[in-house]
Amino acid sequence: MKVNPQYNTKETLLKLYNKPLLELVFEAATIHRQFHNPREVQMSSLLSIKTGGCSEDCGYCPQAARYNTGVNAHKLMTVETVIEQATNAKNNGSSRLCMGAAWREVKDNRDFDNVIEMVQEVNSMGLEVCCTLGMLTDDQAKRLKNAGLYAYNHNLDSSEEYYADVISTREYNDRLNTIENVRGAGISVCSGGIIGMGEKVDDRIGLLMSYMKMENPPESIPINALVAVEGTPLEEQKEIESWEIIRMVATTRIAFPESVVRLSAGRTSLSMETQGLCFMAGAGSIFAGDKLLTTPNPEFNEDSQMFDILGLIPKKPFQDGCQPESHKDEIIEKKKVLAEKRKKELQEARDKAIKNNFKPRVFKSVDSIKNEKQLSK
Repeated sequence: MKVNPQYNTKETLLKLYNKPLLELVFEAATIHRQFHNPREVQMSSLLSIKTGGCSEDCGYCPQAARYNTGVNAHKLMTVETVIEQATNAKNNGSSRLCMGAAWREVKDNRDFDNVIEMVQEVNSMGLEVCCTLGMLTDDQAKRLKNAGLYAYNHNLDSSEEYYADVISTREYNDRLNTIENVRGAGISVCSGGIIGMGEKVDDRIGLLMSYMKMENPPESIPINALVAVEGTPLEEQKEIESWEIIRMVATTRIAFPESVVRLSAGRTSLSMETQGLCFMAGAGSIFAGDKLLTTPNPEFNEDSQMFDILGLIPKKPFQDGCQPESHKDEIIEKKKVLAEKRKKELQEARDKAIKNNFKPRVFKSVDSIKNEKQLSK
């Protein structure tokens, strides 16, 4: 049951959201146990492979170039660095690595070729590989799938009605189109939203209704609490109340019984008791590690202690789907052949020059010629 038929309208979802809190949590916990192991929680790691300098104006994001947030722009990480970080995440118990790049959209260039190689390498380590790279074309999605990508994250953020109050550089339909391209390539969809941006409860329900309208809702739905960063337009938004995140997790769980509800950004402001109620209400994943892209997050050892106290166990990778196969990328392979051909041609030209005793022509500047004439006088 991908969508709960009892709550497939905005009116029924709103009524569900506003149920007495403990009744709501109980209903969510009951459904959670029907479709998931209630003790299992996936530990995922989020790695910023390309930080800052984004051209977008998302009101919540410290990586937007137009905001003065203290986040400096960095080039894309090397494949070797990503492998090192992925190894560290795996050793600390993570079963999924999500690689994020501060791009508006993916461009068919050397950077994307490097991302393809990152996906191939991390997949070979036995980790679920997720990427969030911005807008994606159909062909780009197919390349990622061919490389072994397990999931692609592309959040809708809020309802279609409230979306324009937060972002103006990308349309809501642009996000829906990227999700469609990801789905068409056979990649698992990860898409959710942020609460605490000044939206109304109707907008939170509107976000869920956007997924209700899809032929296939996302396999993963992250619920983020806004981390208000100084320098962004939303810097003065107050933290949400703990019951708000619990209600959102519970409502999402009931509405989409098979999806993994992911407790994502904003956990540093949540007590262990609040997180415990979120797990009871159906949250089946957290991001572990001291940073989520550029914002603070609980460290691995804190989460390990919480798991022990609450009796939770880390979820192993590929419990919800088979591990993808990584195949050679045709575009990269063609570039390698051309590079090797060019290298061979250059070497042959050097060898020929040496054989023919070729000496490069020496060019003299006007000043040096004048100096030679003066010295010869």
